Amino acid sequence: MKNKKPENVEEYIEQLPEIAQLKITELRTILKSVVPEAKEGLKWGKPVFESETILFAYSGHKSHLSFIPTGPALKPFEKELTEFTTKKDSVQFLYEQPLPENLIRRIAEHRKKDVEERGAKWYY
Repeated sequence: MKNKKPENVEEYIEQLPEIAQLKITELRTILKSVVPEAKEGLKWGKPVFESETILFAYSGHKSHLSFIPTGPALKPFEKELTEFTTKKDSVQFLYEQPLPENLIRRIAEHRKKDVEERGAKWYY
């Protein structure tokens, strides 16, 4: 990333290398389709989608994207996520591999439902 601190999601994406821009735009499109009414912004220097609380964040790195929907949102998908690097609240997708669109969509839908129906909060 370049030195200027981005002020919005578009600037954040523009500062990434070309392959990262393509992949993060693809991820952003998937997430927007799940939560079209959600507000987009930057928190902690990362793009986020939020409604009553932050639904999920995502970020671009040197060799991968991070999708950050919180640990509880990833838990039901643990078996499907074994081929990816996961952290407490996130999953990494390498740029050289296709994004698992269906899996991302299902995780995002699960997180959205958890927030809307059970009042789950963001605790990142």
